[in-house]
Amino acid sequence: MTGVHIPEAGDLDAMLSAVDQLPFIVILFEGPELLTVGANAATRAVLPGREVIGRPCREVLSDLAGQQFIDVFHEVYRTGETVAGRQWRVHLDQPDGSVNEIFVTFTIMPWRAPDGSLRGVIGAAFDVTEMARIRQAAEAETAQLRRRYEQTLDVITELQRELLPPGLPVLPGLQVAASYLLADADTAAGGDWFDAVARPDGRVALVVGDVVGHGITASGAMGQLRAVLQERLDSDASPGEALAAADRFAGRMGAAHATTVCLAVLDPANGELTYCTAGHPPPLVVASDGTTRFLPATGGTPLCTGGVFPVRQDRLEPEDLMLLYTDGILERPLSGSSPSAELARVAADAAAGRALRDSGTTATARVCAQTIELLVRAGGHADDITLLAVQRVSVAPEMIIELPADPAALRGTRARFGEWLTALGAAEHDIFVLQHALGELATNAVEHAFGDTPPGGDPDRTTIEVRAALTAAGRVEATVTDHGGWRSPVREPIRGRGLALTAQLVESLRVEPGAHGTVVTIRHPLSRPARLLTSFDDAPSVREAPAEMSISELPGDEEAHVRVDGPVDATSALQMQRELLRRSRGGTVPITLDLTGVSHLASAGVSALYRIAEQHHEQKAQLTLIASAGSPARQILDLVGLPVTP
Repeated sequence: MTGVHIPEAGDLDAMLSAVDQLPFIVILFEGPELLTVGANAATRAVLPGREVIGRPCREVLSDLAGQQFIDVFHEVYRTGETVAGRQWRVHLDQPDGSVNEIFVTFTIMPWRAPDGSLRGVIGAAFDVTEMARIRQAAEAETAQLRRRYEQTLDVITELQRELLPPGLPVLPGLQVAASYLLADADTAAGGDWFDAVARPDGRVALVVGDVVGHGITASGAMGQLRAVLQERLDSDASPGEALAAADRFAGRMGAAHATTVCLAVLDPANGELTYCTAGHPPPLVVASDGTTRFLPATGGTPLCTGGVFPVRQDRLEPEDLMLLYTDGILERPLSGSSPSAELARVAADAAAGRALRDSGTTATARVCAQTIELLVRAGGHADDITLLAVQRVSVAPEMIIELPADPAALRGTRARFGEWLTALGAAEHDIFVLQHALGELATNAVEHAFGDTPPGGDPDRTTIEVRAALTAAGRVEATVTDHGGWRSPVREPIRGRGLALTAQLVESLRVEPGAHGTVVTIRHPLSRPARLLTSFDDAPSVREAPAEMSISELPGDEEAHVRVDGPVDATSALQMQRELLRRSRGGTVPITLDLTGVSHLASAGVSALYRIAEQHHEQKAQLTLIASAGSPARQILDLVGLPVTP
């Protein structure tokens, strides 16, 4: 073997070839600028069309700038310490302009030279998207699994749900959102809270507070303080007056000692802001151009500490976003050297949509959800975290629709009303309720007010006007006006329940008949639920509902099994009734009717179902109705008392 040299590292080319073929991501960055010196085939596959070698990490992975990865690479180079993460959600820009969402489990470690000096950083990651998707699908597979999951929730989570506001008001000129994340460090209930109170003068009061400690005592103190502040703010008290009342009340219970509060009153019309920071971190403002600023602290002291509650004034410009928060978002393990600056940067990225590309969400919703996700996923969090965001937006104009007195025109009206409500920021449940109520009123106007209008009659007397507006108090006020003559409702096979059903759905209903027509007015408050976060990857899938009603027969045992999909309204209810009675031979054959896919069940559809049920009862043949919990059909069936099989 004399004269033969064997490299100590073995066959380097063979090793490089093997690394290139590894089925997981491997990428190498060198030097303080983290210049890319190597990327295997798996890495190149997830970064198609990019020039990689010789370019800095910040350029190669520029689309990850708001997703924490670039910061982690530089942190590993700075500290020489390895960082790992499990199932992080990642959005990568594609050459065709689309966004590829993947989940990765990764390790980022220092790359050292033979002498032990730091040469660069090594990144290795497994694409675990399929595993994450399978887990998501399993968690959301059936309503039964979701109910079982809800039943297993810890009493702590349920306690927080009861003590925190059930929803946030939807107001003209504002978008409001909130998130609450329980602490990782222990299993005790927390003392954080938030609130948004619509005041009679059109302004909104925003509150975020933090009772010291955890446990049932802290939660109880939080609930009482929130109630006191809400009552005072609802009575038009100023921030200073409301905090003084809370301070007096807190003095009577030891658990509320040193509670901190940030309270702000905002006028959405002109952006005028009055606020007080009672020992609490000051609000963060993200301007429409992406710049950020923290409002000056007012010098107020925590409750029960003998201090005062001075206020300051400021102004939010159109499209400015303000974030109120508790200090749990700042006091995170492994947080950066400037947690406040990091909070401002991540919030600005989320507001502008530069972080995770969650389409179809408002800037306030993105800030409240993504800021928590991006800041705590690397190092966790030791305390509860509460975020409350508000943004000044354009006031949605009043909706005005003039439509012919034709049942075929009603479906388009429901769709336009739904689009208007969505633009306001209404929640799915409120959209369902108001679409249903307005559809019933318009149907009633068509069938009752114009039932005797002859063909070719006066066109001014064969139209309906629908108006809807959002009041300063956060209530939708909608009117349906016809130009016909009022007729008292008559019970008929497929109609007659519209007004009764509407009255059960909305907050108030008023009918004003007159010689030249009838005006029906409904009022209903809008609110959006806040997010009590337990995980970050449970976005529900949305199934598009059929545009037209369809009836299909599915395999069954000894009885027919029929599924109805799409809207069952004044246009399609009679068609459904006739078809189902035909399939059941006039009600003589037992039938199972699955209504889970029904996107809209009007009173005409309810009447048709009652008629079918009566026919089956007379023939002594079983009729079984199925509709999953939470579906549009189930909500109406439960409301009118039609029995549904679980």
